[in-house]
Parts: sequence; C-alpha cells; structure tokens
Amino acid sequence: MTLRIATAGDLGAIMALERRSFPTDAWSEQTMAAELSAPHSHYLVDEQDGAVVGYGGLRALRGGPDADIQTIALDETVRGQGRGRALLRALIAEAVARGARELFLEVRADNPVAEGLYRSEGFTELGRRAHYYQPDDVDAIVMRLDLRAWAPTAAPGGEAPGDEATTVQRGPHDD
Repeated sequence: MTLRIATAGDLGAIMALERRSFPTDAWSEQTMAAELSAPHSHYLVDEQDGAVVGYGGLRALRGGPDADIQTIALDETVRGQGRGRALLRALIAEAVARGARELFLEVRADNPVAEGLYRSEGFTELGRRAHYYQPDDVDAIVMRLDLRAWAPTAAPGGEAPGDEATTVQRGPHDD
C-alpha cells in the first residue's frame, strides 16, 4: 500500500472510483478538480501496482481550529484490508499538523462499516442531517473527533488490527 498526495493527473482515476463508489450522488469532475487544487485541501490517493484504488480528502485551513474530512473511497476489491483506516489516519495526522483541534465528517446512515471505522478512531456522533444524501433520501450522521485527545489505537504488536505498513509520499509543494 502506498499513499501519496493526489495530483491533477489523478483526476480521471479518482472520478472513475468516485462514480463506482457513489453511483447516485458522485461529485462532478469540476467539483473534484476544484477540491484537488484548493489551497486548503489535502487529498491522498492509495495506489496498488500503479493503479489508484482509493482516495481521501481533507479540508483544513492552516492554523484554523477545525477541519473536515471531505471524502474517502476505496475500490471494493481492496476493502477490508486496513486501507480505509490508513487513509483516515493520514488525513487525521494532516489535520493535526495543520493545527486543527477538532475534525468533522458526515457519513451515510446506511453505511455501518464506515461509521464503525470512524467510531473506532474516536469519532462521536453530534447529530443527524435528515435526508442529506439525495436522491437516495438517506440521513447523514455528523461526527466529531477531538484531535487533542486522538492517538491511534494500537494492538500489542504496534499496529491496530487490520493495519498494514503505509507510506505517504509527499510532493514538492507539500509542507
């Protein structure tokens, strides 16, 4: 597993995965391109054998008190391997590095696997946004993580269950 900073050149692969992962409410290519290039965004891709098999994004103003996980998606062929946790932890670490004290996200109420992942990393439910995901009419669970108290939960061997060694490759313009 290799995590690296997403570039504009990854847009096609990200959009293919976006459309497979979120068939009824995928972001537009223009929205995703804007996210990848926004100054306060931090997007990562997960590669396997040179192919993008996952991505995740964070929005965090440097020095700001809070940050938001924008999205995380994995190809269904690589789910359950600890890759989602690795992406999530890398985004959390970036939020911490940018000085955020709180991290927020929304998760579909019909996605208990993702909700369980977030809870296992310390996110707690703040509330729900009724009918948030359209056209599916699914509620969003709004979750918060206190970054001042966050530390990866490790098993006795040093890694959390399902984790695997992960490297995040930094680009030339990354701090």
